[in-house]
Formats: sequence, C-alpha cells, structure tokens
Amino acid sequence: MQSEPPNDPEHALAAAVTRGDLGSLSEALNQIDDDRPENREAALALLDAIEGHSRSPRIGVTGAPGAGKSTLLDALVAGLRERDRSIGILAVDPSSQRTGGALLGDRMRLSSSARDSGVFLRSLAARDQLGGLSEITGASLDLMQAAFDIVFVETVGVGQSEAGVIDIVDSLIFVAQPASGDLIQFMKAGILEWPDIFFVNKSDLGDAARRTSAELKAGLQLGGRRDPDYTPKVLCGSARDALGIDELLEAIDEHQQYLESSGQGDIRRTSGRAARVRNTLMTRFGRYGLERLTGPFEVETYVGEKSHSSVERLADELGLRIMKELGRDVA
Repeated sequence: MQSEPPNDPEHALAAAVTRGDLGSLSEALNQIDDDRPENREAALALLDAIEGHSRSPRIGVTGAPGAGKSTLLDALVAGLRERDRSIGILAVDPSSQRTGGALLGDRMRLSSSARDSGVFLRSLAARDQLGGLSEITGASLDLMQAAFDIVFVETVGVGQSEAGVIDIVDSLIFVAQPASGDLIQFMKAGILEWPDIFFVNKSDLGDAARRTSAELKAGLQLGGRRDPDYTPKVLCGSARDALGIDELLEAIDEHQQYLESSGQGDIRRTSGRAARVRNTLMTRFGRYGLERLTGPFEVETYVGEKSHSSVERLADELGLRIMKELGRDVA
C-alpha cells in the first residue's frame, strides 16, 4: 500500500510548481531567497520536496560582456516557442552597490516573448560573486527546472571565473565575438575547457567571424576538454538577424541526447551537486573547515548517499558536522 504524500505547505507549493503554476513558482523563488533564520527550515523543506521532480535540460549561456548573450537568448526563446516548449530563464545580473539587488532587475530583455505565458524570466543579483553566480542561483534553477521544458541561465560575463556555471547546467554555450582574441588568448582565459557548444555571434562581420571560428576549432583539437569523448560544435550566426538559430537548437538537442545515451548527464549532475555543496562549505568555513570532514562525512560520499535531499539541506547538515569538529579542535 502506497503512503499518502505529505500534506504540508511546502509539499503543496512544490506540487503547484511542478504543474507549471507561475504564481506558485514566484512564491517559491521568493521563499528560498528569504535568508531570515526563521525561514530556513521551510525553505529547505520546499527544496527537498522539489528534488528529483524533473530532468528538464539546464542550459548555460556565457560569454564576455557585449558578445550578444541576451540577444541570442531572445532568438533561442523565439525558436523554442515555435516548437511549443515552455522556457524558464535565470538572468544573473550585476549587483547594485547601494541595494545589493539585481542592477537591471526583471527587465524586458526578451522582446519577442515579453507577454508570452510560456516564458518566465527571473533576474538574480550576482552579489559578491565574481564568477557571475550567487549561491541562490542553483536553488532557483532546481525550482524552475520542475516547472518548464527547458531552463536557461545567462551569466554576467566576467571571464575565467565563470567556469563555476558548469556545476549547475547540463550544457554550456559560449557566445564569442569576432576578433575577440587569438587562440593563445582563448587558451589563457580557459575558454576552451568548459563549453559544449560555441556560437560565434555577429557573423555579418564576415572575415573576422570566420577567423574566430577557425581559431576556436583549432584550439579544440589540442584537447584539454572536460569531456574528451565529445567535441564541441563551433557554429556561426547572427542573433540579431536570427541566423544560425535552428542549427544552434539542433546542437543543443544533440548534446542532450549524447548526455543521456552516454551516461554523462547523470555523472555531471551528481558531480555538480557535490561541487555546489563543497563551494558552499568553502565559503562558510574555508579550507580548514572542509578538511574536518572525513570518512562517511566526506562531501562526495555524503552527497552520493543522499540523492533525495536538496543541495542546501546537505550543505547545512555537513556545516553542523564541521562546527562540531571545530568545537572539538578548540576543546
């Protein structure tokens, strides 16, 4: 006999999110962003309730400022809506030095679908994270992937430190500008290591775009990729003119199929959960604190054994363990 699902506010809210109720999703996102101590347990219960509800693709869009990430995302959304797919977007914006909030807020950057009920945009502040991602980004993405067919994360775009986005997405798209650097510069910036797809934007610039494409392709042949069994595609197009968008959507679907058939998708998500826990604990306790976790409490072991708990719950549990061990050190 199957047990009845829990009948508490957090599970009810999680169920509404999985049905795609946008009002409930907004409420849930606000709840996990409420960092008051008295709200912590309710937020953790909500994230636990949503854990494992969806396997919707999570796509990162990164690149230098001015590369055209937002314009490209607008074009991708238009193409996906033509295919009747619902879309969630997390847009990580620079932080206001005065308020600490997202500087641009929920601005209507998606002109083609500003009033489309099948598209949901949430802006987050990068806060003090130079890598373009705040701690709440992963939790927000966990909620949104339960509500939509596909979810995008658009990052601030500040350079090599954005490699952290790979911990929360399945596929990463790097948007390159023509004449943005030669092969050596790409390698120095670590650009070639992480992306699964490269899109050289502004192809109307002609020779400059073709040179950038050739440089990226040459660099990928040198190896050093995170997945040596998959060679990222290098595509050219124009987000402004919607050129190359169909090819990019096909490349996204192709990579998702590869992740599923090869088992790399599960591997990435498992390692990403562990990395998120480790990064949270590093921020809270530093390397000395992390070194107090041994045996069954080592991060990868602990996370692997608790696949039904949220990342935030696991980080809090291990954080309590660290504080206990640190107390012994003092004693």
